[in-house]
Amino acid sequence: MTVPAPSALTFQDILNLAARGHTLDAATAEAAFGLIIDGKADDIRIAGLLMALRARGETPDELLGAVRAVRSRMLPVDNAPEGTIDVCGTGGDGHGTLNISTSVAFVLAALGIPVAKHGNRAVSSRSGASDVLEALGVPLSTDAASSLKNAHIAFLAAPAHHPAMRHAANARKTLGVRTLFNLIGPLCNPARVTRQMTGVADPALLDPIITVLHALGSECVWAACGLPHTDVTGPTTGIDEITLAGPTEIRTLEHGRMASFELTPDMAGMKAAPLSAIAGGGPEENAAELEALLRGSHGPYRDTVLLNAACALHVAGAADVLRNGQPDPAALRQAAARAGTVLDNGQALNVLNALRTGAASARTPE
Repeated sequence: MTVPAPSALTFQDILNLAARGHTLDAATAEAAFGLIIDGKADDIRIAGLLMALRARGETPDELLGAVRAVRSRMLPVDNAPEGTIDVCGTGGDGHGTLNISTSVAFVLAALGIPVAKHGNRAVSSRSGASDVLEALGVPLSTDAASSLKNAHIAFLAAPAHHPAMRHAANARKTLGVRTLFNLIGPLCNPARVTRQMTGVADPALLDPIITVLHALGSECVWAACGLPHTDVTGPTTGIDEITLAGPTEIRTLEHGRMASFELTPDMAGMKAAPLSAIAGGGPEENAAELEALLRGSHGPYRDTVLLNAACALHVAGAADVLRNGQPDPAALRQAAARAGTVLDNGQALNVLNALRTGAASARTPE
């Protein structure tokens, strides 16, 4: 079948291709998502395309094209410190856990690692990053550049930096399931980070995430998926975090090379725990648990955060937890212990309080 040039295709043309099972090359996917973002497609057709891609399985080229369309239209954050990292899950795993990556961001910032945490309100979960931050009293309009400079952290609310994404909001909310947009978000950080730790809900998505970020010039990336299993309180699916509930499959991009391995909680000296041990609720409930964590509470939530933070320190270039391309248990335990110190001494809580009072966005005197 001969397909016209992307510029000659209407959105309906592209939808027809996808509905017949054809994969889209990167240019055609970029054209399709450009039309969505520019408000030139209606909700029914947007939903149709998203589900056609999901049912078949999104390809790296389709994801690359969509990401290019979004990046070219985003409102960027300039002058982010060198080495700034993002930690973000795609959501859509259906397990409704506490906000792990948001908690990890506070730990990293307290350790002096600049974190540009890209997030949104809940679409396919009960409490997204923006929801829980609002419940914590953290203003989402903070000057990101100043916050990164003064508190080593900025929460980048997606609507503020991707305003045109509103054209897809109704279709996404109505569908209420993981779509390609869940994957796009973590790959379109407005601070243009080149270091990322990204969780996905399906192990089949690990390679596309790494492949796309490699094509876009990322420096160091870990993509993680807690392997699919059945929990008594949740569906059979993967987990978009590094988990205590079993092994986590990891894909890495470091020094231009891709690799893979499995990570288990015992490697970092953590006890296994079911997902039900970190089950979350609405924004207020998750916010209360997050603040208790920052005040030094112990348990599976803390251990999950420390395991993820230890790996994030590696991605940030502030630790080395691999030996010959495989997890080094001694190094993992050391990195996790280092992360735990800022929960115990109040430094992570201080980051939260600085954001609440606006001190993080105050200009440092010259």
